[in-house]
Amino acid sequence: MIHIKTQADHDKYTKMARTDRDGFWREASASFFWRKAPKLISQGKLGEKVTWFEDSLLNLSENCLDRHMASKANQTALIWEPNSPDAPSRSFTYRELKREVEVFANTLKKLGVKKGDRVVIYMAMIPELMFSVLACARIGAVHCVVFAGFSAKSLSARIEDSGAEFIIISSGAARGAKCIPLKGIVDDALMMSPRVKTCLAIKHTDEALSMKTPRDVWYHEASIGVSDSCEAVSVSGEDPLFILYTSGSTGKPKGLLHTTAGYMVYAEYTFRNVFQVQQGDLFWCTADLGWITGHTYLTYGPLLSGATTLMFEGIPTWPDASRFWQVIDRHQVTHFYTAPTAIRTLEAFGLTPFTGVALDSLKVLGSVGEPINEEAWQWYFENVGRSRVPIVDTWWQTETGGIMISTLAGVTPALPTFATLPLPGVEPVLLNSDGKEVATQAGEGALCIKEPWPGMARTVFGDWQRYQDTYLKAYPGYYFTGDGAKRDDHGNYRITGRIDDIIIVSGHNIGTAEVEDALDLHPSVVESAVVGYSHPVKGQGIHGFLICSDPSIDRDKLKSELLTLVTRELGPIAKPERFQVVAGLPKTRSGKIMRRILRKIAEAETKDFGDVSTLLNPEIVDQILKAEIF
Repeated sequence: MIHIKTQADHDKYTKMARTDRDGFWREASASFFWRKAPKLISQGKLGEKVTWFEDSLLNLSENCLDRHMASKANQTALIWEPNSPDAPSRSFTYRELKREVEVFANTLKKLGVKKGDRVVIYMAMIPELMFSVLACARIGAVHCVVFAGFSAKSLSARIEDSGAEFIIISSGAARGAKCIPLKGIVDDALMMSPRVKTCLAIKHTDEALSMKTPRDVWYHEASIGVSDSCEAVSVSGEDPLFILYTSGSTGKPKGLLHTTAGYMVYAEYTFRNVFQVQQGDLFWCTADLGWITGHTYLTYGPLLSGATTLMFEGIPTWPDASRFWQVIDRHQVTHFYTAPTAIRTLEAFGLTPFTGVALDSLKVLGSVGEPINEEAWQWYFENVGRSRVPIVDTWWQTETGGIMISTLAGVTPALPTFATLPLPGVEPVLLNSDGKEVATQAGEGALCIKEPWPGMARTVFGDWQRYQDTYLKAYPGYYFTGDGAKRDDHGNYRITGRIDDIIIVSGHNIGTAEVEDALDLHPSVVESAVVGYSHPVKGQGIHGFLICSDPSIDRDKLKSELLTLVTRELGPIAKPERFQVVAGLPKTRSGKIMRRILRKIAEAETKDFGDVSTLLNPEIVDQILKAEIF
């Protein structure tokens, strides 16, 4: 096990990882239970097929649960906070969670699920969702969690691509004041995907359901009489653990395949060191388990580390905008990990929601999903962290499996808008337009990774060529993240946006995040997004989309003030040419702005927006098209 507790530790392990990479990751993997300990640590290099701990045998569920029985059987492993604040929460000790997982695993086996089978999971944020994921891992099945907000067509596409013949669902999902009838969506999806032989349903909401026999099976009936003891199945280090889909700019969504041992080691290593969770702490990751953040930092990272994790069914603004803060106080949350989108949403409600809450249990705040602008960072620090709690601004991706660049809480210094330093064992580089490494300490370019790491996705499921084309082809010998970044004199990294979001105005490279940071300083701007568009003189101009606290704000006055702000913050070269005030921005469920849609709107290309299946709010596109340009 590697636990970095000081800056000196950080320096020591960074040096060790560079001089003896296999030795570093061997030490990071030492605390796990291996049925056959690995002799091979890593094989292959970027551009080829890479493996980690390939000759090992293990079970990830066993390492999350059984490994803690001797010392933490009676410690709380999971707390579930329901959608309604009036409903009781539920909690499970490690012993109780293990029992629930074993019953679930035996039920899956009873229904014919076996090692290597792909199992799609489409559920509300309820404890059974976590049980099902861990149960799949226990029997060696490959889980494929699909966020329970996708349409029937999107769900069917993922079923077909994964080749799954088994799906686990909840009857419905409660989100704020809404009750979403998931079973009806699943029924429509399975009309398009008749390959599914069994649909295992967990009853969660009260609407009447139509069950199709023999395909549809109730979990509460199928689990009757099932043993609460299930021997974990041995899998090899490179056996698949899960498939998780992320949208592509063209074509069908990409099913990123993560394998067992490398992901396990990397999830635990990053969780332990970034967040510095101690015995008695309570970690709350607000992400849905349908996204990689929910996999790594709601489920696997905390449980591998023997921590207590909180799972939340609801939304931050219901029944009012104090809900997050009420939950933190109610459960005495110590570590709070959320997205800038949520922070900015809550910022718009002002300080009234903080009335009557203490937030004095908090030790660490985290940000994930997109770069956080300085105004939101300061608001988060001052109002949620009470100007005393460190913020870890984490950069990583579905493809990376875990955090790659981040402050380590209380260990390394934070710098607003910077993800700061790479974790020891991670080797980022900046590449210039010629594909050469930026040799100076300070510089900017395409953010790439030059050495393999254990948590990396191995392939796009069923399509190694697509994986190569997407991540390995642009810069041979490197993993291309798709992001641009700047690096300061001290080696701190600031993510400037997707590489195609670098706007080149009159030969000057301008990062979208920098312009957005400046626009967000205006008191009337809640959130902004900028994109480049073809300009007859400058090559590219800058088009800004603005969400304003007062949608009827005087446009001429707003534009004048914004241009003054940008000139003051960045210089006149970065001034946008035009703006639109919009009701919202097209975002994926994980909170990322889908900028390719905004670029098409800015270019007046409105016929084909590509794959929008991961949009949280597809209706916003038509609303933006109607907004005045000024």
